[in-house]
Amino acid sequence: MVRWWGMARALLPDDLWTEIAPLLPPPRPRPKGGRPPIDNRAALTGILFVLRSGLPWEMLPAEMGCGSGMSCWRRLRDWQAAGVWARLHQVLLERLHAAGE
Repeated sequence: MVRWWGMARALLPDDLWTEIAPLLPPPRPRPKGGRPPIDNRAALTGILFVLRSGLPWEMLPAEMGCGSGMSCWRRLRDWQAAGVWARLHQVLLERLHAAGE
């Protein structure tokens, strides 16, 4: 049995999530009756998993609890438009510098 959640947790450890979470905008308001959006941590975990594994978005395993691949892809697109990745890049560079790497 594949343990998806353990693999997913390894992609986004708690200390890294603590630094990333403030950079992410809140999910957009949803029209009445819509499905509630997946939380940001689940979305980011799904994005990292797909980008790292090379798996097609539509094959993101539901067992990971990251929502659908399309939900993660849309969040990736929205965060790109909001400038999240540039800010995240800066935070990660600062983290590496502080660690002497």
